[in-house]
Amino acid sequence: MSSHFESIDQVMDELSGSHYIADRALATVLFLAHRLEKPLFLEGEPGVGKTEVAIVMSRLFGTELIRLQCYEGLDASTALYEWNYPKQLLHIRLEEERNTEKEAIEHLIYSPRFLIRRPLLEAILRSEEKAPVLLIDEIDRSDEEFEAFLLEVLSDFQITIPEIGTIKAKKKPLVVVTSNRTRDVHDALKRRCLYHWIDYPSFDKEYRILMTRLQGIESRFAEQVSRFMQKARTVDFLKKPGVSETLDWGRALMTMHRSYLDEAVVLETMGCFLKYQEDIRRFREEIWADPGERAEYLGSRGRTGK
Repeated sequence: MSSHFESIDQVMDELSGSHYIADRALATVLFLAHRLEKPLFLEGEPGVGKTEVAIVMSRLFGTELIRLQCYEGLDASTALYEWNYPKQLLHIRLEEERNTEKEAIEHLIYSPRFLIRRPLLEAILRSEEKAPVLLIDEIDRSDEEFEAFLLEVLSDFQITIPEIGTIKAKKKPLVVVTSNRTRDVHDALKRRCLYHWIDYPSFDKEYRILMTRLQGIESRFAEQVSRFMQKARTVDFLKKPGVSETLDWGRALMTMHRSYLDEAVVLETMGCFLKYQEDIRRFREEIWADPGERAEYLGSRGRTGK
């Protein structure tokens, strides 16, 4: 990719300008991934903003975001390319009716026009125009066999299509690989990347995120919501609420024209930040039933907690 980021401070400023609140550690690894042209491996709990990093980077570079969503059973052909067999068969019949020679037909049907581009091939081909941002999302959901295949692609950023030849990226995409750590990803893949762990935000950071992303939210309300979520994450829920749940809840409350938290609205909207029935039941019966706990969750202390 062409030079864009000149300093870590610039990265932080531009991220902030795109409404993404990042600490210096993340800004540093983004700067290095860009300047060294190395993939970036982001790991952390769901909902802490890993995927959003790639979205914001594509916006900052004014380039396309190409996303490969990983899942169990994902294979090379689904991620790379497939031949459009129905279209090939149709052209074979048409050419046979014209008495075209078999060698000519074969040469015709194995041309780029019959390729179905999947995300990895698309990222390589798009680099001829302007290097895209390639997001390989939730790599931990894929199989180890797919990881091994990905190693080769990330090493050279080229692929070989037997019928056509080798295609190499003219400009390396900025690659962002994310993982929710549902399983360990092989060290060989991590070694090819710069690594960063995105943790749940501190109170100050979460407050800044709310104030930045939710236009019109009142300062004291943002403080109250942030304080509530910070305390909720101290409970051993099956799924602790992430930043995405904080933003969803904040939007929902603003849509309901609420400007403060009370006991009733928390019970009415807890499905915005808790996603398992077991967690909802535990919160309602063990936590919210305790007057002291309710008071702590609804406390309106200042940002410093004093």
